[in-house]
Amino acid sequence: MKICFVISDIASEPVGTSVVLMKKAHERGHTLYVMGVGDFVFHHDAPMSMRCKRVKKKLEYKTAEEFWTQVQEDNRKRKVITSDDLDVLFLRNNPTEETDDRHWAEHSGIAFARMIQQEGVLVLNDAFAMSHAFIDKLYFEELPSTIKPDSLITRSMEDLNKFWEDSGKKMVLKPLEGSGGQDVYLIDKDRKNLNQIFETISEKGYVIAQEFLPEVSKGDVRIILMNGKVLEEDGEKAVIRRVNSDKTEFRSNLALGAKAKKAKLTKEMERIVAVTAPKLIADGLFFVGLDVVDDKLIEINVLSPGGLDYCEAIGLPNFTTTVIKAIERKVEYKKLYGDTLTNKELATMD
Repeated sequence: MKICFVISDIASEPVGTSVVLMKKAHERGHTLYVMGVGDFVFHHDAPMSMRCKRVKKKLEYKTAEEFWTQVQEDNRKRKVITSDDLDVLFLRNNPTEETDDRHWAEHSGIAFARMIQQEGVLVLNDAFAMSHAFIDKLYFEELPSTIKPDSLITRSMEDLNKFWEDSGKKMVLKPLEGSGGQDVYLIDKDRKNLNQIFETISEKGYVIAQEFLPEVSKGDVRIILMNGKVLEEDGEKAVIRRVNSDKTEFRSNLALGAKAKKAKLTKEMERIVAVTAPKLIADGLFFVGLDVVDDKLIEINVLSPGGLDYCEAIGLPNFTTTVIKAIERKVEYKKLYGDTLTNKELATMD
């Protein structure tokens, strides 16, 4: 198949989930392209174009780091391809991690992907679903309340004070749009710096207040779903516990220094997956990360979920073979059934 990965920027992309998936697609002999979110080209009455790097068929590497270094250092002229040249466009850029000088990049990837999808390219995750779930913390609120902690979204200090009182004078504050544990604060009984924290977060938009879960001190669990099911390979499930070595730190983001550990899928986690899956499948969300504390879902990641790059180090398979094989099947279904299956249906079809 001919597959193109959309990332934020080729030069600055770290070796993470996107890279290990690209590496596996390359190893399976597919025609592999990679592009930055700023490399789309639109011309009226012509197919969408993309200025891509075509990854060389013959590369010599042992690790994902070596693979990615060779891709980044390839100085050949970028190849301009059109939607007619592609089977799959895999959106892997994370709009919430864009810097202030790249506001243009926040929505453009999904917007152009919608156009490419309408031209017949299989887009993962479904571009219209991604557009709907663009504020993933707001999308999270569409899920049943039985699996979530109590929460409030507001720009009113009065509302926050009442929620704090109702929540036993302990709550977590974070921006509605953000990721990686940035600007996330625990507010307890002394309400230290609450006004300053509120001003800092609200300058960026809405504030989400969430009930504090004491079990978070033990870390949280990232569950990676594919096609609405827990990602599985060789009898192992993609369930990763994230624990911060600093016991005073309640955030468990790997980007903030938390350590990954192998974890078991509990009955409580299975219930969360069972309740969440129907919506993900109906919406066309192929590859999703769920963050769980005890019996509560605290966050859903649909824009560019990660974690696969940590799996082998903690004794799990890296699951990339299973993911790429699933995409291969979707391409085959699309060839067999043509336009009778929608992108949304194909995106979560086993």
